[in-house]
Amino acid sequence: MIRSTGTLASPKASQYLQQLCKHFAHKTEVSFDPHQGSIALRSGPATLVADGDRLTATVTAPDLAALPQARHVIDKHLAIFAHREGFTTLAWDDPIDA
Repeated sequence: MIRSTGTLASPKASQYLQQLCKHFAHKTEVSFDPHQGSIALRSGPATLVADGDRLTATVTAPDLAALPQARHVIDKHLAIFAHREGFTTLAWDDPIDA
């Protein structure tokens, strides 16, 4: 598995975490509280952490070819909730072996 982590600085980090998890709960297995969450994406598990004014998302994928889709799923849905902040994409780090 390959892992990548993205971050967003926002005073609404916890709100976005909860909105993402509630949205995905209609489609897949999810667990969350105001500070952390996990989403069972098709590519692999995604974890979310809201720490003060920072939202961190970690996605996994079976290989490098599938990783862009895993990132896109989070970015696309977060863009709906954070559009007022001009959000387009998380600041993703380089992928690493998980």
